[in-house]
Order: sequence, then structure tokens, then C-alpha cells
Amino acid sequence: MPALIVIIVVVVLLGVIFGAMYNSLIKLRNVVQESWAQIDVELKRRHDLIGNLVETVKGYASHERGTLDEVTQARAQAMSPGQGPADSAKSEAALSQALVKLQAVSEAYPDLKANQNFMALQQELSSTEDRIASARRYYNANVRNLNTKVETLPTNFIAGIANVGKAEYFEAEGIERQAPQVSFGSSAPAAPSLGQAQSQSQLPPAQPTAGPQDAPPQS
Repeated sequence: MPALIVIIVVVVLLGVIFGAMYNSLIKLRNVVQESWAQIDVELKRRHDLIGNLVETVKGYASHERGTLDEVTQARAQAMSPGQGPADSAKSEAALSQALVKLQAVSEAYPDLKANQNFMALQQELSSTEDRIASARRYYNANVRNLNTKVETLPTNFIAGIANVGKAEYFEAEGIERQAPQVSFGSSAPAAPSLGQAQSQSQLPPAQPTAGPQDAPPQS
């Protein structure tokens, strides 16, 4: 009888442990899916803003057909359905590169840069880019937690039973990391930062160099 009780207790404990690990995996998978859905919402908003931005630029620079077409094609690729996070990140990086060229075009049209609709769109786009960056960090952190569970003992065995696999990170090697910041603001040189200003103020005054007129008289 005592041996039977011990066996029952062990089986119950194993069942509780299995259930807790199973539930944690399912919860992590759901969190990853929910955090990706938030990124998807922001990406759709980005695509809409870029479409409106292109239409606004056309009103002032319609002959810049090559750049406008490149942005339009990159936007269409980014909006293609069925893309996973990895493929989507690559498409968005290519779209960012095209936007940099559109920015260069806008610099040549002062009337365009002063257009109220253009300024409002660029502010909305900048705000959306910030939200995407924040959502990407949150999503990738959840992916890392899930993938760690899927790859390590003992949860990797339960992951197979629960049909929970590794998730893709939302990042792209190379092109995304090298893509410049998309900004349609003023191209005036930035003022030195506070740290730079303090460093410069602490430098000793430059000593005048002796010229020919300052040389000591010859005896």
C-alpha cells in the first residue's frame, strides 16, 4: 500500500509539472502571436502613410518617375500577403532604402517641404517608425523566450507534443542594420550635443604660434 501511494503521488506530480510546462509554452506562443499582430497593425499604417506621401510628392515632382516608381514597387512588395517576420523585415528594409531616395528628392523642392499635408504625413510616419521599433523589440524578446523553451530540456520534449515550434525574429541581416534613418526634416547641420559642448568648453585656449614678426631680434 505505501508503495502504491508513492507511485500515485509521483504520477500526480509529473502530471502537474507536465501541465505547467505545457501551459507555459502555449502562453509564450500566444504572446508571440499577439506581439506580431501589433507589429502588423503598425506596418499597415506605415504602408498607408507612404502611399499618401508618394501621392503628395507626385503633385510637386511628377517627373521624378524613377524614384516614385521605386518606392511604389517596394511598398507593394512589403504589402505582399503571406510573408513571415523574417521576409517582412527584408521587405521593410528595402522600402526604407527607397524612402531615403524619396527624401533626397524632396530636398530639391522647397514648396513641397513647406506643404502642410506633406509635413503632417512625415510627422505621422516618424511616429509610426518609433512605434514599430518599440514593438519589434518587444516581439523579439518574446521570440527569444519562446525559442529558448523550445530548444532546452525538458520543455523541448513537451514542445513536440504541443506542436509548438521556434518563431522567427523580425530582423534582417545587413540591409536592415545598415539602412539609414528615414527623416524628411531639415537637412541643416545638427548642433553639438551637450556632452560635446562641455568637452569643447573644457579645452585649454589655443596658444598663438610664433610668426616671423614675433621672432626675437638678432644680436
